[in-house]
Amino acid sequence: MPRLPLGGRAAWCMVLVALLGGCAPVPRAATIANGASASASASALASGSAAKAGRTTATAPRTTGDITILHTNDLHGQLSEIAVDTGDATAQTGDHGRPYQEYPRAGIIGGFARVATAVERLRAERGAANVLLVDAGDTFGDGLLANLTRGAATLRMMDALGYQFMALGNHDFEYGANQTRTLQSFVRFPMRAANALVRGTGVPFNGDPTRVVVVSGVRVGLLALAYHNTDQTGNKDNTRDLEFVGGIETARRWVPALRARADVIVVVSHQGTLVDSVLAAQVPGIDVIVGGHSHDRLQPPRRVGNTWLAQALSDATALGELRVRVVNERVSSVVGVVHELYADRVKAHPRYVALLDSIRAPFHDTLHAVVAMAAERIGRQYKSESPVDRLAAGLLREWANAEVAFLPGLGFGVTLQPGAITRELLIGLFPHPTAVVHMQLTGAQIQAILEQSATNLRPALAMDRVGGLIQSSGIRYTIDLTKPVGSRIRQVSIGSAPLNPARDYRVVTTGGLLQGTHRQSTFAQGAGIRRDSQQVAAVLEAQLRALHIVRAPIMGTVILVQ
Repeated sequence: MPRLPLGGRAAWCMVLVALLGGCAPVPRAATIANGASASASASALASGSAAKAGRTTATAPRTTGDITILHTNDLHGQLSEIAVDTGDATAQTGDHGRPYQEYPRAGIIGGFARVATAVERLRAERGAANVLLVDAGDTFGDGLLANLTRGAATLRMMDALGYQFMALGNHDFEYGANQTRTLQSFVRFPMRAANALVRGTGVPFNGDPTRVVVVSGVRVGLLALAYHNTDQTGNKDNTRDLEFVGGIETARRWVPALRARADVIVVVSHQGTLVDSVLAAQVPGIDVIVGGHSHDRLQPPRRVGNTWLAQALSDATALGELRVRVVNERVSSVVGVVHELYADRVKAHPRYVALLDSIRAPFHDTLHAVVAMAAERIGRQYKSESPVDRLAAGLLREWANAEVAFLPGLGFGVTLQPGAITRELLIGLFPHPTAVVHMQLTGAQIQAILEQSATNLRPALAMDRVGGLIQSSGIRYTIDLTKPVGSRIRQVSIGSAPLNPARDYRVVTTGGLLQGTHRQSTFAQGAGIRRDSQQVAAVLEAQLRALHIVRAPIMGTVILVQ
């Protein structure tokens, strides 16, 4: 499969000139209404520059206006339309124990060209000066086209559409923090995170995580927050020079200063709805939280105290719209809708169809290579046993002649529909370049791995939640989340025999889990650890090709009690 050249900034300029149109300087945030620069440093803000900026005096006219906030989240590099059916859902919303937010009907949906159509229509209806367009992260990482262009494909589309602000998600560091920095220099909108700090400095990655934009005559203050457990969800080498801290504590420091510069505060957050709800309850002064990470459809917007929460599914299948009424510098009402972008309702914007075609053209054969045929739908779940991951773990276990296979629980990827499984679809589900790892683990160590997965799903502290259920093959067990931490796994068996704590088992897994993804430290304690020359995605492709016709696996090896 073709790979783009690696190297320093000069080399990347040569590559990205074609994709993004040039090596522009890092964009400066807009100038705010009172004349102060929105790119003031965090230390200057903390020392009182915001107080000097001041709010409107008691005798001056009070700001009133109607703002439209358009928002996307969790694009995951998915720029093309996809097929969905009833029963399908985005990765996290479809899990048992959560409100099942499936797509309402079968059809072709989404694609960035339809996002563009919806955005341009609403700009025309409301007036471009009255519309703000933002994204809540997990945007340009993941997917085969994303990997081949190292994130540039999605950002070229977004820059053309005129996004104004973006929060960095955990998967926006898939190509390393240096590449994220390089990509920032090619787009005009800030990609920021107040709680992603350059290690040892306390300085936010990529610069000032705030921006003040005048929309409909109203000063809208934007603050970006990343997922606080980013360093536990991917390759640790990608963020080795960064540290991620709690978004709630970070917001407490930034919001008061931002409030002094703006009439309305909008936090663009890649923390998930659960954490955003805590943020709204604990940090005063936030008017709106545009969220991501948990792939939720919040329609109507959820209200927590005086804060409104919004989120719009994932994978470029929807566009969120918030209509915010501001009276006397205060939000008086918020009305929101999630527009699902079905092809029979929303036409793809010709300009963006042509732009995407031009980006995909050099990689056409790689993207469209057919590796197998799916006889039926095969979906992904995140917090429970997942059909496509059980299938993949089984193929990996068979290839490695192992007794047990473990894969990390992943929270993205769309359902495989009946028909051709292309390399693009496969890599969309397993995008990370991770090696196959062989080892021996004792039964006691396997028990500890399962317990850690249970703790990740329901920790004692909500902020410690990270990752999905570890996916597996060759093992059966019950996970009871109603029990105390450390005693949630029972009735474990491998093959036809109960788990023996003292016995060694042949295990195959991934380089990510060996490295400690999702706090799984036990894999590194295994015996006879050997990294294979093969990567997981390559093994899966070869195994699928050998099968040719693929069906969903029989489920029920993991019993989840909630």
